[in-house]
Amino acid sequence: MKRRDFFRNSSLTAAGLALSPMLFSADDNTSLLLADLKDEAKNIIFLVSDGMSIGTLTMADLHLKTTTGKHTTWVENYKNGRFKRAMMDTASADSLVTDSAAGGSAWGGGVRVPNGALNVGANGEFHKPILQKFKDEGKKVGCVTTVPITHATPASFCVNNESRSNQPEIAEQYLKLKFDVMMGGGDQYFSSTKRSDKKDVYGNFVSAGYDVVKTKAQLNAVSNSNSPILGVFADDPLPYTIDQNSDAKLQNSVPTLSEMTAVAINKMKNNPKGFVLQVEGGKVDWAAHANDAPGLIYDQVEFDKALKVALDFAIEDKNTLIIVTTDHGNANPGLFKGKKADENFARFQTMKKSNTWVMQNLHSYLSPNSLTEMIEYNQGFVISKEETKIILDHVSGLNEEELQDYNKMPYEKYAQIQKHYTNVGFGDMNHSADFVECAAFGPGSELLTPFIKNTYLHNMMLKSVGITN
Repeated sequence: MKRRDFFRNSSLTAAGLALSPMLFSADDNTSLLLADLKDEAKNIIFLVSDGMSIGTLTMADLHLKTTTGKHTTWVENYKNGRFKRAMMDTASADSLVTDSAAGGSAWGGGVRVPNGALNVGANGEFHKPILQKFKDEGKKVGCVTTVPITHATPASFCVNNESRSNQPEIAEQYLKLKFDVMMGGGDQYFSSTKRSDKKDVYGNFVSAGYDVVKTKAQLNAVSNSNSPILGVFADDPLPYTIDQNSDAKLQNSVPTLSEMTAVAINKMKNNPKGFVLQVEGGKVDWAAHANDAPGLIYDQVEFDKALKVALDFAIEDKNTLIIVTTDHGNANPGLFKGKKADENFARFQTMKKSNTWVMQNLHSYLSPNSLTEMIEYNQGFVISKEETKIILDHVSGLNEEELQDYNKMPYEKYAQIQKHYTNVGFGDMNHSADFVECAAFGPGSELLTPFIKNTYLHNMMLKSVGITN
């Protein structure tokens, strides 16, 4: 074959493959055979660090190792061999690059669906979400997250909806399902003063027998109650961990992911038929989208604390399957080589604020000196006059509404500037098609094979507790 013809034919072949649905969903439910189950689990805790690229897991571990001398719980249990480990393909039904709705639905409904949909196929078919299946079996079920509880990942375990954007509707769907624990942000989707239809969704939950709590103190007060709980602690997402760590008011009013996880386990652990809990570090994904390195690293560390809470319970309980993974990569962050890479990375040890906090405090009237001082005090480095000008030129002329618009603010530019002082960079601001980490511990963990599709975990969870449908 002539060299010219070879490349032409190769290109045609590649184009054909790119259009082939075989890449996405043809063998979702048939090709992956589950191994024999040795011991059934009574409980499942499924932990999701949303949008966690391998660089995120790496940097969180490096950060902890250099500050405390200890690995993250996740990496430590890779080292000691306690975790069964796999690599996972995260594609959706219509793309090699999934969004969180389709990524979560692969676990929730067991079938790949188009991006944006929650357990609803391309032809409108519904796939029953896994927490409904477990609830039908008598288990207590719930979700906790650092983003709105109505957001894509928790919703993917709970509901059928044609669009992840229908968050006011999803809030009402939760009420009908009467799940036992639902905690996160999203006040705007429950409050009668904020919903466009003025429905008092909170009031409906109270009428249904729920403890509705909005502060950390209120959560602690009902932590031993037998009533189901709806906890909503922010208008939209919860604060970034790094921002909360430096703000006493936030520390006193907003529970952390690990604290919510502990309460959720405590409220469900005595159910005779067990429980299933999804725990999501949702703001890991938001930080990756924003190329917000301090936000990313500290929220991954907080997710790891939640993992430790879950793992400690599972080790003592001996009847709990732990699955820890992510729905997709995002932004491909990493620590990169440089003469002062170690020294620069150590700056994260003393940072007080996220990049998002910096963006939220930018104004067109801010002076160069004020910007420089704000960054130095909160993030520990001094940007140059040229870099200051890049940021201020970007926000010059923006009105107050535009200054609150994520898409109009210089997140990417600032991350590129920050890289000069931390050696942490990003490949993009969007999800990736990278294969991702997946690990399991406890009864049922033997079902995890070295390479899986995301849909595999749906069937693995069912089989681990002895459910065949």
